[in-house]
Amino acid sequence: MSRDRALRGCVAAATGLAIAFGPVAGTALAAPASATEFDRSLHLTGVQNGRDVGGYRTADGRLVRTGLVLRTGQLNNATPEDLAALGNVRVVEDLRTVYERTIAPDRVPAGATERWVDVIGQAPPQTMMTTLTGGDDLYRAFITAPGANTAFATVLRDIIDTEDGAVLFHCTAGKDRTGWTAAVLLTILGVDRDTVTQDYLLSNVYRGATEGDGLNGVQQAWLDGAFDQVNQSYGSFGNYVRDGLGLSDSDVAALKAKMLA
Repeated sequence: MSRDRALRGCVAAATGLAIAFGPVAGTALAAPASATEFDRSLHLTGVQNGRDVGGYRTADGRLVRTGLVLRTGQLNNATPEDLAALGNVRVVEDLRTVYERTIAPDRVPAGATERWVDVIGQAPPQTMMTTLTGGDDLYRAFITAPGANTAFATVLRDIIDTEDGAVLFHCTAGKDRTGWTAAVLLTILGVDRDTVTQDYLLSNVYRGATEGDGLNGVQQAWLDGAFDQVNQSYGSFGNYVRDGLGLSDSDVAALKAKMLA
């Protein structure tokens, strides 16, 4: 067996363990107060880390609309009640690798279109090994890995194009690939960096993560690493949106028109 195949097999095995056992019990980190003023939980029972991306204020005082963009962990254990609660979802964006999708196929709401937008499937196997445990290398790969920009841009374009319903995006735990997707969206919309970070760190609360728990939680340093890589690779976040993600000024304007009140 080649080294690449062995490493990819380890990814699948590790993912399977996480799916089987779920988050490890622990004392959850405290939630940042300003990020929890709005109850963004989707109150799902079989799906972890489910919440609305809306409800935040932008730097210029506008409000990110709720009910249009949702984020969760994988949907393989969604209950009938969960699927009914997600009945407004029109597009499900699956950010996972083929291994993750094979082990835990999604259950999607009736009438929703499934879209596979693998973020790091073309990254080196060593990077794929970090899909469960996070880390600086993984987050920088969100900007540098082949196919990653296309995956994130697809989600953003689907948000623009989806009418009369919501877009839901998810990875396995709903914290890393999903966390960066939400951070990119909120930043484009004009939400300040501190609030974006608070929203990102809410995964620690929703997944009951303890300090330094990479399997269940996230760390601010990882998100900071992604933003730093954006600056290294593109010079600015605006350049990343335009040259990396391929969104035009009109695309950004359409996204803001749809998402901001």
